Amino acid sequence: MEEKRPEVSEFDSVDPAPPSNIDDVRKLRMTICDEDEKMFQRMRALFALRNIGGQESVEALAAAFGSSSALLKHEIAYVMGQMQDSAALPYLIDRLQDFDEDVMVRHEAAEALGAIGDRTALSVLEKFKDDKDTVVAESCEVALDLLEWVSSKKLDYTD
Repeated sequence: MEEKRPEVSEFDSVDPAPPSNIDDVRKLRMTICDEDEKMFQRMRALFALRNIGGQESVEALAAAFGSSSALLKHEIAYVMGQMQDSAALPYLIDRLQDFDEDVMVRHEAAEALGAIGDRTALSVLEKFKDDKDTVVAESCEVALDLLEWVSSKKLDYTD
């Protein structure tokens, strides 16, 4: 019997929930921001927004950074990194700079900034590579190298 493998997204990842079939960004935004909605449905909206892409989807995802769920906010940062849309930079920078934010969210915001590959994020990543929280500091260190690699498509570790 052949083993069934999880469906891989166009972003080359296995997502924790299948994307919603809804393609209306406004409706998806309402779902992801609804604190009374089941997390599974909010995750489905998250991955649908990622797949749709564009400024409106980035803004819908960013609106859900107001959630009380660190897990959801972590996933939002992760998919923003996958999207590689510079429109996400200010929202990710806000999460990284918020010392009251859960460390898991700050860590993923840093890595997403690196994944986007926009040199605008260099100064903030440099600033936080010495963060008092080791997880955030190390994430910024990795993100700096990732940003260089993504922006140049190569990184020479022999230097």
